[in-house]
This record gives sequence, C-alpha cells and structure tokens, in this order.
Amino acid sequence: MSESKDLHGAEQAASVEGVKFVYDFTEGNKELKDLLGGKGANLAEMTNLGLPVPPGFTITTEACKVYLDSGEEPAALRDEVSAHLVALEDRMGKKLGQADDPLLVSVRSGAKFSMPGMMDTVLNIGLSDKSVQGLAEQAGDARFAWDSYRRLIQMFGKTVLGVDGELFEDALEAAKKAKKVAVDTELEAADLKKLVTRFKKIVKTEAGRDFPQDPREQMDLAIKAVFESWNGDRAKLYRRQERIPGDLGTAVNVCSMVFGNLGPDSGTGVAFTRDPASGHQGVYGDYLQNAQGEDVVAGIRNTVPLAELEQIDKKSYDQLLGIMETLENHYKDLCDIEFTIERGHLWMLQTRVGKRTAGAAFRIATQLVDQGLIDETEALQRVNGAQLAQLMFPRFDEDAKVEKVGRGIAASPGAAVGKAVFDSYTAVKWSRSGEKVILVRRETNPDDLDGMIAAEGILTSRGGKTSHAAVVARGMGKTCVCGAEELEVDTKRRRMTVPGGHVVEEGDVISIDGSSGKVYLGEVPVVPSPVVEYFEGRMHAGADDADELVEAVHRIMAFADRKRRLRVRANADNAEDALRARRFGAQGIGLCRTEHMFLGDRREQVERLILADTQEEREESLKQLLPLQKKDFVELFEAMDGLPVTVRLLDPPLHEFLPDITELSVRVALAESRQESHENDLRLLQAVHRLHEQNPMLGLRGVRLGLVIPGLFTMQVRAIAEAAAERRNAKGDPRAEIMIPLVGTVQELEIVREEADQVIAEVEAATGVELKLAIGTMIELPRAALTAGQIAEAAEFFSFGTNDLTQTVWGFSRDDVEASFFTAYLEKGIFGVSPFETIDRDGVGSLVKSAAEAGRATRPDLKLGVCGEHGGDPESVHFFHEVGLDYVSCSPFRIPVARLEAGRAATQSVGSDHR
Repeated sequence: MSESKDLHGAEQAASVEGVKFVYDFTEGNKELKDLLGGKGANLAEMTNLGLPVPPGFTITTEACKVYLDSGEEPAALRDEVSAHLVALEDRMGKKLGQADDPLLVSVRSGAKFSMPGMMDTVLNIGLSDKSVQGLAEQAGDARFAWDSYRRLIQMFGKTVLGVDGELFEDALEAAKKAKKVAVDTELEAADLKKLVTRFKKIVKTEAGRDFPQDPREQMDLAIKAVFESWNGDRAKLYRRQERIPGDLGTAVNVCSMVFGNLGPDSGTGVAFTRDPASGHQGVYGDYLQNAQGEDVVAGIRNTVPLAELEQIDKKSYDQLLGIMETLENHYKDLCDIEFTIERGHLWMLQTRVGKRTAGAAFRIATQLVDQGLIDETEALQRVNGAQLAQLMFPRFDEDAKVEKVGRGIAASPGAAVGKAVFDSYTAVKWSRSGEKVILVRRETNPDDLDGMIAAEGILTSRGGKTSHAAVVARGMGKTCVCGAEELEVDTKRRRMTVPGGHVVEEGDVISIDGSSGKVYLGEVPVVPSPVVEYFEGRMHAGADDADELVEAVHRIMAFADRKRRLRVRANADNAEDALRARRFGAQGIGLCRTEHMFLGDRREQVERLILADTQEEREESLKQLLPLQKKDFVELFEAMDGLPVTVRLLDPPLHEFLPDITELSVRVALAESRQESHENDLRLLQAVHRLHEQNPMLGLRGVRLGLVIPGLFTMQVRAIAEAAAERRNAKGDPRAEIMIPLVGTVQELEIVREEADQVIAEVEAATGVELKLAIGTMIELPRAALTAGQIAEAAEFFSFGTNDLTQTVWGFSRDDVEASFFTAYLEKGIFGVSPFETIDRDGVGSLVKSAAEAGRATRPDLKLGVCGEHGGDPESVHFFHEVGLDYVSCSPFRIPVARLEAGRAATQSVGSDHR
C-alpha cells in the first residue's frame, strides 16, 4: 500500500512538469492572487510600483496543491527554487548562509485570502553556528546576531520540527529572570548565546535531531512546513469560520531579510491608511523599536503609536506616509502595511486590503465614493450583510452606574458581557454548556483561535490595534479590547488583578466595550444600536444629531435599494410585527403563519375542532374561530395596506394542538386510582391515541389537515376574503394572497382551490366587493419541486419553504440533528456551513432552480418567492437572485440585511472575491 501511494505521488508530481512554479517579485502583480497568494501578489505589485521591497520570489499555490495531493513536491520545483535563489544571491552580492557575510531569508505563507497568524512563518533562515559569527562582524553588533539566531531556532523548532513553543518561552523567561530584566531587549550578547545553546538542546531532545546547520536544508524544510500548515488545525478552523475554500492552497514567499532589531535606529511596525476600527482618516498603526515583525503582531511587547515615529525617525516617517498615500490611491481601499526600518532605511514587507470593523467598512465605502476613487456599485461590494447585522447589535448604556476598572485600546467594537475565562479550552467548554464568556489573555496567539470563536469578546493586557487578537477579532466581528496595561493577567492562577487590588477570578462577570476600550466589573446594561433606531425611524440620516455611521448606512442602503431586483418581504404573523417590518423596509409579507394565531387562549378551540366527533361540534368550533381569524386579518391588512400579504393556511404539526399524551395518561390513571369521574379525559385520551404520530412533521399537517377536517380551510379563506372586503370598503388597499402548505401533488391543490374559489365568490356576492385574491402554494417537498410544472397549472405563485425542503431533501429533523451531530460534521468538513443557515446549492438549491424553471414554463407570469429563513441569509440571497426569484421573505430584523445583499447580488461582478 505504501509503494502504491509513493508511486501515485511520484506520478502526480511529474505530471505537472513544464508548469512554472516560482515567480520573482518582479514578475507578478496584484491580479495573480489565485496563483501567488495575496502576500506574493501584493509584494509583486509594490515592486512594480517602485516601492522599497526586499528582493525575493514566490512559490505558487499550484506547487502547494501538488504537494498536499501527492505528498511530494513537483519534480521541477527544486531546480526552479535553486535558479531563483542563485539570482537572488547575485543581486544581493552574497550567498545564503555563507560564513563571512551571510544572506538570510524569511519563508512566509501567503494564501489568496488573508488568514492572519493561521499558517507558518520562519525568519532568519541561513543562520548557523558559523554564519552567526559572520553576521555579528558584518553588522558590528554581536547582540543582534545572537538574538536573530535564537529567534530562528525558536521559530524553526516550533513550526518546522513540531517542538512545543512553551519550552522556548519558558527558557527565555528563565534567562530574563536570571539576568533580572523585564524584556528580552535587555538581554546581552552573552546571555543570548547561552540561550541559543539551550534552544538547540531543546530541539535535540524534543525533535530527536540536531538543529540543521545547512542553510538550504533549513529553507527546504521551512517551505514544506508552510505547505503543510495549510492543513493545520488552526488554519482549517479559521477557514471554516471565514468560509474560505479548503482547496486553494497557500503560496510561499522567500524574501531577503531586513532587520528591525539592529538597535534604536531600527524597528518594525504595522500601519493602516485609515483607522480599521472607525474608518477615520489619519495616522494609525503601531511601531516597535529594535524588534522584528513577529514581535508586533504577537503582542508580546507593547508598541508605541505610529505617530511617535515622527519623533523617532522623521525621514522614515515622511517616506512611509507618502507610500501609504500611494498604496491607498492605487488599491482604492484601506491598506494594511507591514514595514521594517533597518538603520534608517525603510523597507516594505507587505500590503493588503485591510480587515476592518463593520462600522469602518460602511464609513470607508462612502468616503471613497466622495473622494471619487470608487463608484456606488463598487461601494456595495465593500460591505456585506454580516457587517450590517453586527451594527444592529445593542451597545452599552453610557449612563448606567457601573464600575470601570481599566481601559485598553478599542480594537474591535461591540458590547460584550460574559464570565472571565483564561484559556481557550475553558472558553470552548463553558460556551458549549451555554455560558457566555470573555477570553482574557496577556496576549493571544493562533492557538487561541477556537477560544476566540467561542467567546463573546476578547480582552488582552498587551498588544495594540495590529496585534493578533485585534486583527483576528476584527475579521470575525468579535468585540476586542487590547493592551489594557492596568490589568495584571495571571493565566496560571486563572485570575486578573485590577487597579485598586480587586481580583477578578475565573467565572466572575465582566463587560468590555470594544468601541471605547473600557473594561467594567459585572454586567453593564445595553441600549439599542443607533442603526436599529435609524431603521425604526427614531433617528434620521442627515439630521444634526445623526452620527456619521448612520449617515453612511443610509447612503449604502439607498444604493442597494436603487440597484436591487429582488423585492424583500417579511415573515410576520401579527400587526405589530408587520408594522416593524414595514419600518425596516419590507415590501409586503411573504409568510403569515396562521397557526401562530391559534396559540395561547385559542388553542382549546382548535383542539376541540380537531377532536370533534360530530359535524355539529365541528361547525360550532369553526363558527367561533371565524370572527377571531377575520379580526387578525383586518389588522394585518391595515398594517400592510397597499402591499402584498401572503397568508399560509393552517400548517401545524398535529401534536402542537393536541393535549400532551403523557400528561393526559397520568391524569386518567390518577382519576381511576381515586375512582373519580374521568369520562371527558378518557375520551380525549382515546382520540389522542388515535391521532398520535411517530413523526408529526411528516404526518397530518398542511393541506392534508385541510382535506381531512372539512371546513377548516374554507373558514380561513372566508376570514381572509371578508377581512379584505371590509378593508376595501374602508378605502384601504388590501392585497391578500392565499398559500396552501405542504402540497405534494396538483390534485391536492386543485381540490382546495376549487373550494376556496367558491368561498371567495360567495363573499364577493355578499359584500359587492370584487376580490382579486391570488392562490398559490408553498414548495417544501421534493415531489412538489419535481412536479412543479404540473402544480403551476393550479397555482398563481410559488413560495419556497426552504426550511422544510432542506429537512426533506437531507432527511434531517432540524430539531434533533443540529444539537446531535452537526458540530462533528462541521469539524470534519462535511459541511462548510449548516444547510439550515445557508442554502445547499447543489441539493436543495438545484430543486429550487428546476422547480422555478418548470413552473414558469407552464405559467410564464408565475410569481416566485422564498419564505424560509434562508431569505435573510446573505449568501442565500445571492443564489435566489441568480435563479430568478421575485422576492425573498425573512424575519423583520433581517430585512435590512436582505435588502443590502439583494443590491449587492444585482451589482456583483462575476468572480468578485473582495473580503
């Protein structure tokens, strides 16, 4: 078996010979992200722009895919890398790892989509016991050389050889403790030389081999490690979270090293062309003197604000600001930039379109329109429904009496409340048991990703806006406060000490405000978001007191409404929900569930109707229900006057309106044991046994119930018709539509329709009002979708019930499977996302598409909509646009999201991948 696999791998690696696998930075451009990854494509673009980029080359994602599929590198890769390495050595005037003046390189990952910290990076490749001496002499700084060597061994040992990173951290802490210093920059050359010896012993013990002294072996092993990190646990988890396809692979960037740890005239930093938290223009970023880039993003040392670089090194500062302006104008977007200053020389190490908070996304999109850099169509692609949903979350009540205990950097906005936990394992464990938690760390690292996902928010005592915690939290839309230096976090004792000496133990409730950076003890009350107040009409864009975020949202929504083809309706069952939906921009009701009108006090009347033994009992129950139903519809038609209202006739699983069989059995048994009268309960129990179903969701419900209980559906149709006639006589404009649920065959629909048409005619004759009530059906069964052409002969509209359609296509009981095995399916990659959250395009989606086509082939003017909750899911809205539906319907609070995504769907360019 092993020989077979090796042979297959060799064949696969050889089959792609002749393909170019390595590109110099001078050869690519920003359009080649699929091939060169985001980092490689952007390094090439900056090189083309004439910016100061250290020379290097990129190994393509295609090489990675061959390696991951076959277990071997492409046969041509080694020779291509060698040729580019020779060219790089010639350009730099020195060879990789040579003893006297070594060329050193970094090996970095770079996928198409940014995955901050999720894959591997190794710096200072080429250092060895010999070349470290040459580096020290060339730089005139022994401390720098030994610091760079210990960093290489530490990173190589952890990422390439799989050594536990904590072992290196513990050894570094021990060295600082022995020297009685607080930070690693205070360690001297002799201290670092001892640390190198200790690090090499750790590698030998844990990896079972010596740290490699051959520089080419270091580079080759690092390249393979980067390839393999694409399928690392944290990378796969991040891709699932961000819905990044798993088959893209990563590119590998080999770049000549420049050094920020050469002394006080050197340093490293991260800059943003606009504030990624707010979108405001200005000087935003972090700088760290005498450091390498990983020190900034790791958050292990607190940085200074980028603006302070002007005092530290004005020449580099001014040059950086000029480059930032060049990049933003070139990319026409917020740019995230990594740079290093090596003894006063500025180098650009990376740029990318920066991750941003939801509020910043809306502000920046409108700012760029005003600056003439993008148009309204592109502005719609710069925001999305998930971001809009974040902006609708509540915020802390600033007037509440609460105890503020600290303040850090507002890294990612939101109002998060939860129990303090001090490691990712606990965060996940408590979250799964229903607890809301705040993950508290000194600083986060990529291994904390699962805990960050599980937490309501993240709080760190170190780091800044460009630290790992901040960047990842912004990408996920999580509330985050970083660099709260006043808070002393002790992860080993699982506690945090706040100013004044108060101790927050694990499990104590805290609140963090990602918009202000404030940290509070206890639970802070929340108030509605200003964006929700805007949608509800309590805050008006353009008014003096409207903030710029509301104004930006207003403008983007206006763009979307002008561009979209899909109409957006609401799922609403009463006048109150209907009015709220209308304020949120609903263009009608796509689903009024009449069974919700019979819960509470009315349930007993429906129970009597279902259990009625005689025609007289049934008619009496219907007679009592009719005026109640009519009143409901009058209120609904008034609330949505002038807009369509699709009323679904009764569709409950039968058990929802029957007495509980266990409770009833106990009651009868107790009555019998006490020899009490129980004839009525006994009769009920016999009826319930007769009607009991093993699977009520697939039993006597929907159209089946209407056909089995004479008069039920005709009562509802009469109530709708009489309410519409009454509203019309009151000079209103009711636009009712009647939807028959759970139809599986056209004959069912024809029978109900014939009865409905007769009732409508009777109401028209009695009231003298002409009623134009459309009659259609919900497509929620596979057979209905497969016979849609036939069903359309009797239906004026289809509304796809994608919740039930997903259940019946997959054979899933939603109430059971989501809690039982969906987590495992998501973790194993069987699902990228729950099919109940985003429509399954290949299965359920193909049925929707074919049913829409067949229905319109029979009836070209057939109206098509969807009323499952997929109607408010951003990705699903795009699918419904593509297959030609007329409208989507969703819960009131999801209407703005659906409106936005409908506009984006109408304007989205083919293959757009802006994130």
